[in-house]
Amino acid sequence: MRPVSLSLPYHAWCLALCFYAVAAPSVTFAEEKGFVPLFDGKSFDGWTSARGNPITRGWEVEDEMIVYTGGGGSLFSAKEYGDFELRFEWKLSKRGNSGVKYRVAKYSPGVYADPEWLGYEYQIWDDANRGTPAHMNTASIYLLQAPDDQKPIKPIGEFNESRIVAVGSRIEHWLNGEKVLEVDTDDPMWWDRVAQTKFAPVKNVFRNPKGRIQLQDHGDKVWFRNLRIREIEPDKTAATP
Repeated sequence: MRPVSLSLPYHAWCLALCFYAVAAPSVTFAEEKGFVPLFDGKSFDGWTSARGNPITRGWEVEDEMIVYTGGGGSLFSAKEYGDFELRFEWKLSKRGNSGVKYRVAKYSPGVYADPEWLGYEYQIWDDANRGTPAHMNTASIYLLQAPDDQKPIKPIGEFNESRIVAVGSRIEHWLNGEKVLEVDTDDPMWWDRVAQTKFAPVKNVFRNPKGRIQLQDHGDKVWFRNLRIREIEPDKTAATP
């Protein structure tokens, strides 16, 4: 493409810029190396209820987004993942609460005696309008690890981009391009922390090396889009650019 001359009339200069913006190549999510979509933008293929049934209520596909509309329970990936990087975008309703859980497995008994699906949770929370301890705020590992208190969160109603990197015992949470949390679950201090939470009575909780991914039904409207994942060999721990 020939360089645009600055001597062009103003209207012609604007048209040239518009043409360049349309014609210039761009990187799409589909071109991210090693990633595959977890959501095809038009259906719940690859997602089920906790019991493995098709999704029939509580969630809708709308404008290439997964939208929680009320009731129906959480969504679960049909496939289990162990070592991976998950990228996704989300926005939340005012005073909302949701989350993305990973390495989710069924424990019997669970926290409240009944069998329960449990996993690490990337917390999604309206930090600005609901006061809560830092280990329950957005991008925390719910109840277990607070994120950086200078994290770059966007206002309610705008989409945030998040990443979860889980390789062996190492876990990273990212928010809008910045790593805001990193832990090693092989550290004995980590399990001391677990022992101080509601998860303490659950035998072998969080020790499964792989599990399902869960989009949480917590009663508040939430939107997800551009969910994609790459599985990682254990010796490759860093997130891609």
